[in-house]
Amino acid sequence: MDKSPIRNIKGVKDILPDEMLRWEAIEGAARRLARVYGFAEIRVPIFEVTELFARTIGATTDIVEKEMYTFPDRDGKLLTLRPEATAGVVRAYVEHNLAASSPLQKFYYIGPMFRHERPQAGRLRQFHQFGVESFGIASPRADVEVMVLLWRFLSALRLPDLTMEVNSLGDAADRSAYKAVLLSFLTPRETQLCGNCRRRMTTNPLRILDCKVPECRAATKDAPALTDHLSPVSRRHFEDVLDGLRSLGVAYVLNSRLVRGLDYYTLTTFEVTSGRLGAQNAVGAGGRYDGLVEALGGPPTPAVGFAVGLERVSLMLPEAALPPRAPLVFVAGFGLEGAPVGRILLEELRMRGICSETDYRATSLKALLRQADRLGAAYVVIIGDDEAGKGEVLLRNMQTKEQEALRVSAVSGTLATRLQIR
Repeated sequence: MDKSPIRNIKGVKDILPDEMLRWEAIEGAARRLARVYGFAEIRVPIFEVTELFARTIGATTDIVEKEMYTFPDRDGKLLTLRPEATAGVVRAYVEHNLAASSPLQKFYYIGPMFRHERPQAGRLRQFHQFGVESFGIASPRADVEVMVLLWRFLSALRLPDLTMEVNSLGDAADRSAYKAVLLSFLTPRETQLCGNCRRRMTTNPLRILDCKVPECRAATKDAPALTDHLSPVSRRHFEDVLDGLRSLGVAYVLNSRLVRGLDYYTLTTFEVTSGRLGAQNAVGAGGRYDGLVEALGGPPTPAVGFAVGLERVSLMLPEAALPPRAPLVFVAGFGLEGAPVGRILLEELRMRGICSETDYRATSLKALLRQADRLGAAYVVIIGDDEAGKGEVLLRNMQTKEQEALRVSAVSGTLATRLQIR
């Protein structure tokens, strides 16, 4: 029998206990701000029928063509691990007729996504996203709301070198007219493009503007901007979005290359980037997708949202943004009488919400104190046979090394007061 160690799959990562304080800070900020802005949590399945993503993301996108983890179920139906969550949230919105109570619905989610990409720092095959989806409001004020929420979330975590980049994709008619203009510009330069972009000439020419290959960026440097070809209605929407950002103090830059990799976006599209991440510098991104609900069988419903890559956030999260660790109380119970009393006291402390620990292996005070010091305990509750016989403990402050005697019945209350635990 082979007993060699089994290693992790390439492109996926264990999140170990030492890293979890960072993730708790990130997820805590996400949940707190999402609720403040009126978003309720939703959880959708990790896998869905493949058709959902082909129909919503776009059959000719890189995600659908190259990156999805797709497999047949036992009945032959094709299933896919979700590469993003918007499609699943929209499917749930339609399937459960959530618009019946009110067409105005706002959701947030946190969870893993899956894409078969080349692994690199902050870009894994199993990765995690925090995202929001806002349904039922066509007003540009809904765009501004989610963009400001994204900015406040990343700013609350003190991430460095952030920039809000904004563009408009117009409506379907705007894009159709612009594609003709763009192809006229690209056709004489086709030989300068990479293989992927030459293929996109016939499938999705707007995606060429978003290509990160240096030769493609050089060839499209002077490409016409979609924002110069917006209809009056689309132009007004975009100007209202920019006015809204300015009024709330969120700085932005216009980026005519920002087209996003998903076919369902329309009108406003945006990214928050960081100068600390290199070429793949997007931290969070989103936009408006007014036709997606109807495409999945629901009523015509305007919608807008964003998603944030949590691995990238974790990479940039400064230590100053981490909450302080909860003070630890170590119970050092030893001896025939002291150890049982210590175990009961340990449970009392935990019931009061006090982080408490002991070492069940150690039998001597010296070994117990050594472990308390290793764990960084703030206080040690010492109870041996002598203390147990008197109904007392010794409470040691590990920083000052001062000790005091307390009645066993007063320990949990005293520590709760000193640690400010209600």
